[in-house]
Amino acid sequence: MRTRIIFSLRNRGAYVPFHHQYLLAQVIKGLLIFGQEKSYVDFNQYNFSGLKGQTKVSRKGLHYFSSKVTLVFACSDKAFMDYFVARLFEQKEVIVGNLHLVPESVEQEEPIKITDESRFLCISPIVVIPATFNDETGKKFVSPETDEFSDLLYDSTISRMEASGKYTAEQLTSFYKFQIVPDSEYIQRIQASHKKFARIYPLFDSDVKFEVRGYTFPFTLYAAREVQQYVYEHGLGHFTHKGFGMLDIANNDSIQRATQQEMDYA
Repeated sequence: MRTRIIFSLRNRGAYVPFHHQYLLAQVIKGLLIFGQEKSYVDFNQYNFSGLKGQTKVSRKGLHYFSSKVTLVFACSDKAFMDYFVARLFEQKEVIVGNLHLVPESVEQEEPIKITDESRFLCISPIVVIPATFNDETGKKFVSPETDEFSDLLYDSTISRMEASGKYTAEQLTSFYKFQIVPDSEYIQRIQASHKKFARIYPLFDSDVKFEVRGYTFPFTLYAAREVQQYVYEHGLGHFTHKGFGMLDIANNDSIQRATQQEMDYA
């Protein structure tokens, strides 16, 4: 399930870095560590977007000028989702960067029809290669048009599905079909305008800063329906519990405007 969490913004005009998922990840981790349910401290089968709202870009980052700010949070485990939302709404205020946010309401996104062929948009960057300490491998560029790109994402997706404990060995074996086909026209247009669809992004793990390469572009995924549903609810690639790899269906009007705004900054 995917949930929209709406906040009131107390200090309109305040800012966060353009890619601020690591700040949100710290807030989420804090809620889980200091909550009463200790079994969720290391739970990582969830995904979330950046903060959406009316913004302007400056050298400092994204300035928010709307009175409301929205976060999309996704997880197929209803018990965890209910616990997380309850913990969040216990807070009188949540500080993300320079933003002072007050949890206000929750809206469930409407279910969408998933098939074995889906056209996705990237709400947040997809990480293909994980970062390791004192190693530059995580910043390696892999062309989205190569089989290596699809193979790397297939391996990480199946590993995460296996770790969830919700799929049998027979099911996982049957999910062998997996191919990502990028929107070549979009990539050519971005390159022609001297913008980028692949950038280096920061993330923190155990208080250690890493850098990874993230990709943001539209693509079509050919895979079993169960795999499509999993990546829609849990994200695609590595570090999805740190805000990377959130996807949306290309024809889902509910979030396209925010998604397009993020892609325009690529």
